[in-house]
Amino acid sequence: MKNHLDLLEKNLQYQFKDPNLLIQALTHRSCKSRLNNERLEFLGDAVLDLLVGEYLFKKFQNATEGDLSKLRASIVNEQGFMKLALELDLGKYLFISQSEEHNAGRKKPSILSNAFEAIIGAIYLESGIQSAAEITYRLLERCYEKIDLSLTSDYKTLLQEVTQSRFGEIPKYELISQSGPDHQKIFEVAVIIGQKEYARCIGNSKKVAQQKCAHIAYNALQKNEQDFSSTPARDCAKQDFAEENFTQESFVMEDCQNIWGESTKFSKKKQGKNK
Repeated sequence: MKNHLDLLEKNLQYQFKDPNLLIQALTHRSCKSRLNNERLEFLGDAVLDLLVGEYLFKKFQNATEGDLSKLRASIVNEQGFMKLALELDLGKYLFISQSEEHNAGRKKPSILSNAFEAIIGAIYLESGIQSAAEITYRLLERCYEKIDLSLTSDYKTLLQEVTQSRFGEIPKYELISQSGPDHQKIFEVAVIIGQKEYARCIGNSKKVAQQKCAHIAYNALQKNEQDFSSTPARDCAKQDFAEENFTQESFVMEDCQNIWGESTKFSKKKQGKNK
């Protein structure tokens, strides 16, 4: 097991003093193990909220409190942490149940995001805030080519502000269809403004599809401020999902194992106090 987890530690550029802490951070609650990553996830969420806030505070010295809050919210969320988890290829190291394995648990945004939070929580417990900060900041700069206030764009809000001020109405989002198994649903959504369809997009959640539609409609209105009614409808139904797709080998799991077939085991040795 250690040899395989060495790959993750190399990617993190951090070596755990207590291997059991790393295993716990990678253990999903579906494993029914005495220890799983939920408590570490809780801690990591708080640590990351602080670290991302500090990172942005130092980077944007002239930004207002409101802009900083919006920018932090655009990073500190499930999709943002999933992006960092994918950078670490975290899915293949997880310990999940056979049921989650069959339901593509290694690709689920919630599981990946929670595991990333748990990893940062574990590093904080073991080595303190400085180590957690160095790793978090390095991953942020690897994953985001450009970190600036453009990340705060909530196109649903922007579009609603434009249509309310210009036309006195709000956009309507209509669910056109949904398909796929429960763990891989695909939603097709259209945005309608003034009885005209401006975009039709797909996503792996209604929220993602709506944001895509809003983005296209907002850009269309920005390009044609003079004549709302003449703006042609846009179609993005074939756009890719918002989150990155990544391939994993298929493995038959027994109880709770990682992709190398290794069972989750925790030492009975009491952990020493973290410094």
